[in-house]
Amino acid sequence: MDEWVLLLGGSTGHGAATAKQLAKDGYGIIAFHFDRGEAKKIAVETIIKVDEITKGHCHYFNTNAASEEIMDKYIPQIKEITSGQPLKLLLHSIAFGTTTNFFGSKPVTQKQMDMTVHVMGNTILYWAQKLFAADLLSKGSRVIGLTSEGNYLAMDGYGPVSVAKVAMEAIIRQIGWELGKYGITANAVQAGVTPTRALTKITENWKDWIESTKKRNPMGRTTTPEDVAGTISLLLKPEADFINCSIIYCDGGEHRSGSI
Repeated sequence: MDEWVLLLGGSTGHGAATAKQLAKDGYGIIAFHFDRGEAKKIAVETIIKVDEITKGHCHYFNTNAASEEIMDKYIPQIKEITSGQPLKLLLHSIAFGTTTNFFGSKPVTQKQMDMTVHVMGNTILYWAQKLFAADLLSKGSRVIGLTSEGNYLAMDGYGPVSVAKVAMEAIIRQIGWELGKYGITANAVQAGVTPTRALTKITENWKDWIESTKKRNPMGRTTTPEDVAGTISLLLKPEADFINCSIIYCDGGEHRSGSI
């Protein structure tokens, strides 16, 4: 493989769909996931499929990618896998944080907030810093994070994740601004409401969210992980070299149609 991509969260949902799409595009896949129980079974299915598509040019690590110790341990391995060639993509697709309100019977704690913002927001910065220092990000590399309309809308139970997404968008904007001179771009992809396992963890009313979304979405349906994967695939093309510090909407126009 001449080009490799690194996915933080590449086993389920958007990450899994992106891994499969980019594998079909001819990229080698390096991915981190942190799955247990039922999610681990889904992860295994993804890994088998990606391994099949890439003919063995994939490496999945089931460990905590938000840990600095893990970053320092695995980045040398990543460099060995790519034979020292820079990554085409660093994708942040980690969906792990606290979903609760700021007030009420179970208000979010400082520990929960700090963890959520670190894992779903700040982590993309620390990975980008370390990869850049290791010469694993260079001209043509992309840094992409996944965000949602919760970055500007208040939603039940979404407060901590909303803060993390806003932080991530600011980090991505700054990465693109600072590294643009090296030909490295950074953007966020905003997906619409997507029926994934992660959605069921946000609210008990996730089925209502889906039905409401179908009614307000101009295209009459919810976003799929494959929609997001296709958008990321497009952003890796040379024609997208000048797209930087931006939010790319992949939601069928949903963000223009009011709140849920």
